Amino acid sequence: MSAQARLDALWKRGTEFLGTRYAILGGAMSWVSDRNLVAAISNAGGFGVLACGAMPPELLEKEILATQALTNKPFGVNLIVMHPRLDELVEVCGRIKVSHVVLAGGIPKNPTIHRLKELGAKTIAFAPSLAMGKRMARSGVEALVIEGSEAGGHIGPVSTSVLAQEILPNLTEVPVFVAGGIGRGEAVASYLEMGASGCQLGTRFVCATESIAHPNFKKAFIRAQARDAMPSVQIDKDFPVIPVRALTNHATQAFMEFQKSASARYRKGEVDKETAQLDIEHFWAGALRKAVIDGDVENGSLMAGQSVGMVTREQATQEIIDELVEQAVQYLEQKAPQKATREAPDKLRA
Repeated sequence: MSAQARLDALWKRGTEFLGTRYAILGGAMSWVSDRNLVAAISNAGGFGVLACGAMPPELLEKEILATQALTNKPFGVNLIVMHPRLDELVEVCGRIKVSHVVLAGGIPKNPTIHRLKELGAKTIAFAPSLAMGKRMARSGVEALVIEGSEAGGHIGPVSTSVLAQEILPNLTEVPVFVAGGIGRGEAVASYLEMGASGCQLGTRFVCATESIAHPNFKKAFIRAQARDAMPSVQIDKDFPVIPVRALTNHATQAFMEFQKSASARYRKGEVDKETAQLDIEHFWAGALRKAVIDGDVENGSLMAGQSVGMVTREQATQEIIDELVEQAVQYLEQKAPQKATREAPDKLRA
């Protein structure tokens, strides 16, 4: 079997579920994963995922229709389960015949999963642990993404490699896609060998030619090294902060100072605890847009995964995906002779 045929076999479950040539998903990144990048990923053989974020239903409908005008290939829509108008967003996806919906930002409720199934959409959700993954599979979720702490944006505490070892051998009921810190095809192939059905990459696509991210934002990614993408720090144990991995800049330090200020105001009795907590949570409101769209890379949020060090230049999306596939094939080709060498003595003994 050729290396290409081996790769096709390894991610067959993923490609059949997604309806794509390659089981490479584009991570849904707010302000970045719009119609242009999503369509480009799908047209290149991967699976683009549109980031709904805080969009109202009317805007989401326009963005889906605009994406459908740019590609006739399958793509998904990422919905945040905590969105106040989630039910309306679900109906929009059903009405426009979205083939796949990715439910993120929390544990999806059974009525949401069942309604999407009634509307004909396949559901994908994020599993932070083996137990939660099995629970969601029993609830009707048809595929899972396991995302490690190396990813950009909001992150959990466990690394991709550990999640993969914990979950892939023990959760086979549904396709599982691995995400977090993946920037090369060799890593994709290795996770496929462990039992993954495919992989999701976000940071790698930020500097795609088709990405609308501001040139300043892209330059920050191209200059950055893996160690520059750091999780945000919680200052006061009484005010929990969900860690966000981003490139360190002036805003990173400002966030820590703001936490100290909010905590101090609470302890002086100037505000109640709920107000102080909300102030902290709202600090980043608009900060990602400020960086991605406006190009303010000092005061905006530069959400990036640790794979940012592998982003070295602006490339067409097709070139990025072709490069990932070629690296995966070469990795499998290099392993084939080693396998043949190990098998030869066994045949002689037989």
